Amino acid sequence: QVQLVESGGGLVQAGGSLRLSCAASGRTFSSYTVGWFRQAPGKEREFVAAITWSGATYYADSVKGRFTISRDNAKNTVYLRMSSLKPEDTAVYYCAADERGWKITTSPTDFESWGQGTQVTVSS
Repeated sequence: QVQLVESGGGLVQAGGSLRLSCAASGRTFSSYTVGWFRQAPGKEREFVAAITWSGATYYADSVKGRFTISRDNAKNTVYLRMSSLKPEDTAVYYCAADERGWKITTSPTDFESWGQGTQVTVSS
């Protein structure tokens, strides 16, 4: 497993942008698939985006065209650039890592390591 720490959350107006970071410990992080999930109060944790070791990406329909996931393996960091934010994007955002780095999965149960989460609040 790897240790994950998210940062970059905050309060932003609708239409604004934020960039979340997920910093990892561990030499093999570059071989992991990394996903972003979010959880709003009273709702299930939902998939947002994922990126494989090779850079293949996948997005939830609700964020496609607005969010971009990327990784910098030299820095052991994965980013989530969020643009055109909407109030419904308000949630705690978590990054997670799956050691099967060739695989794209949207199920939270497939990810072995999780960060503590960072709050994103979008005001209308």
